[in-house]
Amino acid sequence: MTRPALSQDLTDDLIATAHAMADAARAVILPYFRTVDLAAENKLAGGFDPVTEADRAAEAAMRAILAERRPEDAILGEEFGAAPGTSGLTWVLDPIDGTRAFISGTPTWGVLIAVQGTDGPLYGLIDQPYIGERFEGGFGRAELTGPHGPRPLRTRRGRGLAEAVLFTTFPELGSEAERRGFEAVRDRVQLTRYGMDCYAYGLVAGGHVDLVIEAGLNAYDIAAPIAVIEAAGGIVTDWQGGPVHEGGRAVAAGCPELHRNVLKILSDF
Repeated sequence: MTRPALSQDLTDDLIATAHAMADAARAVILPYFRTVDLAAENKLAGGFDPVTEADRAAEAAMRAILAERRPEDAILGEEFGAAPGTSGLTWVLDPIDGTRAFISGTPTWGVLIAVQGTDGPLYGLIDQPYIGERFEGGFGRAELTGPHGPRPLRTRRGRGLAEAVLFTTFPELGSEAERRGFEAVRDRVQLTRYGMDCYAYGLVAGGHVDLVIEAGLNAYDIAAPIAVIEAAGGIVTDWQGGPVHEGGRAVAAGCPELHRNVLKILSDF
């Protein structure tokens, strides 16, 4: 991916803006988490795709930060859609990735924030407000801040497929063919776990998990994880090895060799 040359002043401002948005989202979301009377609307006919007032309020808070600090940038958000800009930069926002987890009280949801150019994400945050963990990647940074203080992010290397830990959000992944592709990889790894939403991508960046395989993603689901994992030394592509920042079927791997081996399996599906 070609990275545009940005000035230090600009990158500093983008980083500060991203953290300001994450802080604002934390402040808005946490009062709703684990409240027994939290209402959830269903956005998906024939299925269940919940949205809460916390989702909408968090994205509104982040958009207010951008209106004040960087009004020339475009925005793509899950809840309020796209807004045009003139700077060539777009903020990609998912106020609560993992709303199903959120309404269930499990702390594996997160706030996803990325800024990207025409070729994909340049910088991103995966923020888990309840645990107090923030995964950061891009512009020369790859760091986790949390209860143990700041720590560098570095993906795990040297694991073969038979030793790998694999995550995905839903066992019933995508289409029937996509499910078979996932299961072909699942049957070759050491351990498979489900239901972690964006937190699984943070664990890849931190060197605890080796693979995440998903399908049916939107741009706001994957832009921030791409930035964080790539900054930590990993790789994120679609199932054919191409760009995935616009959504679709994603493979995130801690090291290129493992990624290549997984793509060979998925190529049949």
